[in-house]
Amino acid sequence: MTRNGIIALVIGVALAIAAGLWISELAIGTSEVTTETASTGKAQVGGPFTLVNQDGETVTEETYRGKYMLIYFGFTFCPDVCPTELGFMTAALDQIGDKAEKVQPIFITIDPERDTPDVMARYVKLFSPRLVGLTGTPEQIDKVAKSYHVFYRKAEDEHSTDYTMDHSSIVFLMGPDGEYLKLFPPQTPPDKMAETIASHIE
Repeated sequence: MTRNGIIALVIGVALAIAAGLWISELAIGTSEVTTETASTGKAQVGGPFTLVNQDGETVTEETYRGKYMLIYFGFTFCPDVCPTELGFMTAALDQIGDKAEKVQPIFITIDPERDTPDVMARYVKLFSPRLVGLTGTPEQIDKVAKSYHVFYRKAEDEHSTDYTMDHSSIVFLMGPDGEYLKLFPPQTPPDKMAETIASHIE
């Protein structure tokens, strides 16, 4: 191989690696790449949290121990993306039948300013009686979003007092012990999601 050919090959490999890293970042929805532990090889996603459910009750990650958690971060004023993903989650759980009893679907707001427990209560009822809506203080939301590597930010309109939220759109599947199992990219079909969830349930 010529010198130019070797250089081209090295550059090509480097670009491929860079592209792979970039895709990994996009999958998590933030500029931080999820790290892997040297001992277990499992992604560092999730962790302790203290939030408030749609009934005004304080809950933590321990509240849902023993169940798989299917978690989505969004906001109730979201015009299309959030309703679509929550609809896919609901449809996926409907497809796995009795196994769905072992799964707790959870919707965590990234807009606690507007998404009070009352607002969350009205919203989650639109999708499934199983769906739990969680909110909290801005600090609590920031902590749990960071633990899941979820990107979000307020997008204000200079011509209006209203605002929307930019955010990553990922569905997370967590195990009964709270450990990360799988993430579903945006627009993952319900049947594919259902197949993956069912494969993790004994």
